[in-house]
Amino acid sequence: MGMGGPGSMRMGPRGFLTEEEKKNKPKVDKKLLRRIASYMKPYKLQFALVFLAILLSAVIGLFPSIITGRIVDKALLGDDLGLLIKLLLLAFAALTASQVISVLESYINAWISQRIIFDMKNEMYRHLQWMPHSFFTTEKQGDIITRMNTDISGVSSVISNTLSSCVNNLATVITTLVALFTLSIPLALVGIMIIPLLILPTRNVGQQRYKMLTKTQEKNDELNQVINETLSVSGSMLVKLFTREDKEYENFVEVNEQVTKLSLKEQRSGKWFRVMMGMFTQVGPLLIYFAGGVCLIKKYDTTLTVGIVTATVALINRLYRPVESLMNLGVDFTRSLALFTRIFDYFDRENPLKSPENGVKPDVANKDIVFDHVKFSYTPEKELLKDVTFTVPGGKMYAIVGPSGSGKSTVVNFIPRLYDVQDGSVTINGEDVRNFDLTYLRQQIGVVTQETYLFNGTIKENLLYAKEDATDDEIEKACKIASIHDFIVKQPDGYNTMVGNRGLKLSGGEKQRISIARVILKDPKILILDEATSALDSISENAISEALEVLMQNRTSIVIAHRLSTIMKAEKIVVIAEGHVAELGTHQELLDKNGIYRDLYETQFRQVLEMQDQSKTGDPEWEDKKMIQSDVY
Repeated sequence: MGMGGPGSMRMGPRGFLTEEEKKNKPKVDKKLLRRIASYMKPYKLQFALVFLAILLSAVIGLFPSIITGRIVDKALLGDDLGLLIKLLLLAFAALTASQVISVLESYINAWISQRIIFDMKNEMYRHLQWMPHSFFTTEKQGDIITRMNTDISGVSSVISNTLSSCVNNLATVITTLVALFTLSIPLALVGIMIIPLLILPTRNVGQQRYKMLTKTQEKNDELNQVINETLSVSGSMLVKLFTREDKEYENFVEVNEQVTKLSLKEQRSGKWFRVMMGMFTQVGPLLIYFAGGVCLIKKYDTTLTVGIVTATVALINRLYRPVESLMNLGVDFTRSLALFTRIFDYFDRENPLKSPENGVKPDVANKDIVFDHVKFSYTPEKELLKDVTFTVPGGKMYAIVGPSGSGKSTVVNFIPRLYDVQDGSVTINGEDVRNFDLTYLRQQIGVVTQETYLFNGTIKENLLYAKEDATDDEIEKACKIASIHDFIVKQPDGYNTMVGNRGLKLSGGEKQRISIARVILKDPKILILDEATSALDSISENAISEALEVLMQNRTSIVIAHRLSTIMKAEKIVVIAEGHVAELGTHQELLDKNGIYRDLYETQFRQVLEMQDQSKTGDPEWEDKKMIQSDVY
């Protein structure tokens, strides 16, 4: 079963657990088994049909072998052509019926497995949708995709291979043993004597092959690393700049030769192993022919016939492969449980940011937002916010500035509850945001972040994400305010233009303006701008700044700003440093204090002056330099 991707365990060949699998071997208890069974319970009727079909197929599958004995004893030795034809037709009918039942069983099995996958994927997606923002910032994206797709899809193998194969092999072994001992107990004992000769060499040779496969895989990993590093865009440039082409080629040849030698060695051992196993599987029938022949020739067993010997040989060949598969049952079972354990690990992740039952829905339009002694840390070792206290009056625009890493974005993330404070509170209209109905709270807030994200669809689809029932007039009005309408209508497909994955077909400024238009379309009561104009050129920035000023009128707004022009327009400026509000006041008030803000301002001011001087002298890189401003804000 597939468990590839980040965070998954590399599996050894069938019959052996890797050291990593042994280390992460799941704990088997009734709770885990009941939980797995809960996903199968809705399909218990279908499972019953599958098991019934397996049993019928196993029983009917015995008939051709048993009929072979009748053909020899009654038809061939009795010179009865009519009986021969009847028996052959009966054997063919039994064989056909067994195969048809097997096909029906596989259809039902596939239906069950796909329905269980459907149920689990729906449950997992719903669960992940409501996980807190911190989950997605700490978990690897590849790990999430692996659990969502590869691991859950692997459940199909658990049901169709591990579970069904176990039942199928068990039914085949039991029915075959019953038939063998019914025909002849001595010959049955002779036939099963060969089973240890099949199992022990298989495991010993398999362990040796596994060691070789492990070494080959390690060298393959090394070869892939060489390819990835030297043939990537950055890697190939580095090779060229340092003229290391010949040296890298020699290194590649050396590793490639080691991989080739190990692969040949492993393949050679595999061929000899298959030859050996082929010989062992023929020893059983030969021993039965020998034992049966002796009994017939010496008259040791008068009830024994040539037909019984022939039927026993046919049955014993039917026995070996299922026995070998059942010997690997423990490994298959462990891997299956490990797969479910990885899936359940995500299901068991608690969401601390749940919407409370009967959450409140107070009016938030032009209401005060109060941060009261807020404390927060991402890790226990370092406290990011120690005591943040300030109030944003309803309908006013406040700017938050501070050194890089001071927690500016974290502060505003408390408002839509992307994170919850660990101490203190954030209130809107006197009500703690943790008491709000979560969906209602976030519907009242519009956020424009520095890193704009667009889905792989059309411009219109991305805009409608804010308001599904928006009319074309509303969409165009929002885009005109965001100064992006003219650009859109110039495209061949207009508002139906595809933006590409993550909006890669658009420039940073175009994506940013679409993002702003999306928030304008939402018409939120509270506006949060995290450097919303960072990706815009000077002309677009001026147009957008004017649009945002209109948007922020009579609307409670908090702006995290890096640019001096934005900061100076704020009603008040909140300076966050060393985990608390270091300063708070108007632009001029903070300058007069000669504190942290004064230092930050003068650093910024010098850069502005330099850029203005460059613009006057016609520096062609002025616009680029204007975009690259200090992160001190």
